[in-house]
Amino acid sequence: MKQLKTIQHKVASPFVNMGAIKLRQPLPSEGVENVDPFLLLHHYGPYAISEFNNPFDLGAHPHRGFEPITLLFKGEQLHRDSLGNEMVVKAGDVQWTTAGRGIIHAEAPTKEFVKKGGDLEGIQLWLNLPAKHKMMTPKYQHLEAANIPRVSSEDSKVELHIIAGNQQEKQGPITTQTSVNVFTVYADKDGEMKVELPETHQSLLYLLEGAIVVNGTEVLEKGADQMVVFNQDGNTITLKAKEKSTILIVSGQPIKEKVTQYGPYVMNTQTEILEAMRDFQQGKMGYLY
Repeated sequence: MKQLKTIQHKVASPFVNMGAIKLRQPLPSEGVENVDPFLLLHHYGPYAISEFNNPFDLGAHPHRGFEPITLLFKGEQLHRDSLGNEMVVKAGDVQWTTAGRGIIHAEAPTKEFVKKGGDLEGIQLWLNLPAKHKMMTPKYQHLEAANIPRVSSEDSKVELHIIAGNQQEKQGPITTQTSVNVFTVYADKDGEMKVELPETHQSLLYLLEGAIVVNGTEVLEKGADQMVVFNQDGNTITLKAKEKSTILIVSGQPIKEKVTQYGPYVMNTQTEILEAMRDFQQGKMGYLY
């Protein structure tokens, strides 16, 4: 039986400063600390990248205890990490890093993209790992846009891309450590779609561009309220586009463990955070030059 998930929160996507970068941060935000197992959602760009303007150049930095995920909507980025991976991530692609016990990575627009110029826009998600997986062997998954399964709405005006999890009996290619759905949705004006999400999952919908109506009542618009968080009381959400729109939908089985976070480390205790800092300083997370 299909039952709509009710809406718990509707929130804006305020700008925050991250060094030289200004980006939107709907999660965490006032009233919503996390949507377990998702800890952070950053929406960066669109930045007009050129040889004279390139703020999004993130040098080598470490992570431990979670999965930093980048979904690129516009532009081109180069990913490098201490496992030896060096990949060009293009618009529509996804980079899914499982930091585990420790990884060092860097990302920035490619030199070719900076030279020719263009818009850069993406989402970075932080997905928590349960305690039993926090010290697992790190790994990296690169998913190209052409290899992402897609399903369409009955009116053919909405297309949903399945990065992880499943929808309409199609499975996303990303290997996950817990039960997770990550979908990107592209809707034309007046397009409507029903999306199925497990009742047990915590879930959210984030609007990158456009304007939509969620569950027939709640309006999301770019620059106003851009995110809704759902209760664990149904298995379906609906969306209708008021104009051409781009949407992110994620859900996951809550981990329900204490989270201790410091900078790029997400662990369960303060002692584990101190150990992470020490291990990084001693080179135990590898090197990236």
